[in-house]
Amino acid sequence: MTDLQSIKNRFGIIGNAPALNHALNVAVQVANTDLSVLISGESGVGKEVFSQIIHALSPRKHNPFIAVNCGAIPEGTIDSELFGHEKGSFTGAVDARKGYFETVNGGTIFLDEIGEMPLGTQARLLRVLETGEFIRVGSSKVQKTDVRVIAATNKDLLEEAHKGKFRSDLYYRLNSVPIRIPALRDRQDDIPLLFRKFVIDFAERYNTTPVQLDEEARQMLMHYPWRGNVRELKNIAEQISVLSKSKVIGAAELKPFLPDNPVNNLPVLASGNHHGAGFVSETTFANERDILYKFIFDLKKDVNEMKRMFVDIVQHPAGAAASGIKEMLGDTPVHAEIQVPYPLPAKPTMAQPAAPVYLQPHAPADQMVHDVSHHEEVEESLSIADMEKELIIRALKKHRSKRKDAALDLGISERTLYRKLKEYDIENL
Repeated sequence: MTDLQSIKNRFGIIGNAPALNHALNVAVQVANTDLSVLISGESGVGKEVFSQIIHALSPRKHNPFIAVNCGAIPEGTIDSELFGHEKGSFTGAVDARKGYFETVNGGTIFLDEIGEMPLGTQARLLRVLETGEFIRVGSSKVQKTDVRVIAATNKDLLEEAHKGKFRSDLYYRLNSVPIRIPALRDRQDDIPLLFRKFVIDFAERYNTTPVQLDEEARQMLMHYPWRGNVRELKNIAEQISVLSKSKVIGAAELKPFLPDNPVNNLPVLASGNHHGAGFVSETTFANERDILYKFIFDLKKDVNEMKRMFVDIVQHPAGAAASGIKEMLGDTPVHAEIQVPYPLPAKPTMAQPAAPVYLQPHAPADQMVHDVSHHEEVEESLSIADMEKELIIRALKKHRSKRKDAALDLGISERTLYRKLKEYDIENL
């Protein structure tokens, strides 16, 4: 077996993390076969280097190798790029053209960001992997090719397959041999080694003295999350080499180069299942949340005020009851008579309990009077979704189904209102 350290030296790989060594061992073992390989890992971990290692150690090493970024090719032209096209097959096709699978015959093709490949192109790729056959765009002639495919992704392709965004049959065909490259934050001991290499390379290129880190700065560097992985570390190392005034960097000098709040790359999941959008921006989410909070706080304030009035009625039946009910009902005529379920504490005697007191509110009994002895245990069950739906319905009724005016009144965009109407299945009012 090829010595692992010699491979690292040849391809410029720095580090001794067990997960990294395992990935390299798998790449070395699979290189002598023609099996498809799926390399997975976050952006910036060096997936293309592993594809080069596999090709360089394979029997195809003297044949062509090409790397194709599937996410950088427009959907309308990716079939032509990969499989070629005939003259006149589409607007602008002034000549026939060979695709990558034809020009790299006998070699290796590296498909980076395979998760961005359109579903139609995925079907064509699956046929190449299974039969070695392809058809140029605009042609009916079946052609043969002998190409080894190495694919890479920073997505969970199995999860994408469950969502219908990636073909499950293609996933299992590509995943003959999986290689997982660890993120830089999972290789903490390798971070100072990589940093040292980058600053030395920079110093040699510009004939300067390489910077060094003290122990405190070294620990800070090791515990930084590195969302951009090796690529981000290289950028930071070059920034420090250019901008630092001292050649020995401490934690205080290092801190300005590291963002205080690294960007969270997890989007906010939107409720519902909307066509063409599975996520909403954090700004939109925050705006809607603020509206809901304000609505809930106002509602809770009203509930607390009514609870206070009923407690005052119980504790001061002579004055508070009349004034409280008058304040609540105004001059509205009394239509219903409700009995308080428990006697009020107004001078009861041993022989004769206090007589029940009758109140005359405007609403039915089951809507107005609760057990005041348990007023502090009132259970509040407030559904944010129900309140939001009710608020939208009220706004639409108020503005006679004019969505633009309703959205303005609610403090949200028209686009957000359209999405909410679909989510709650609200018809025009």
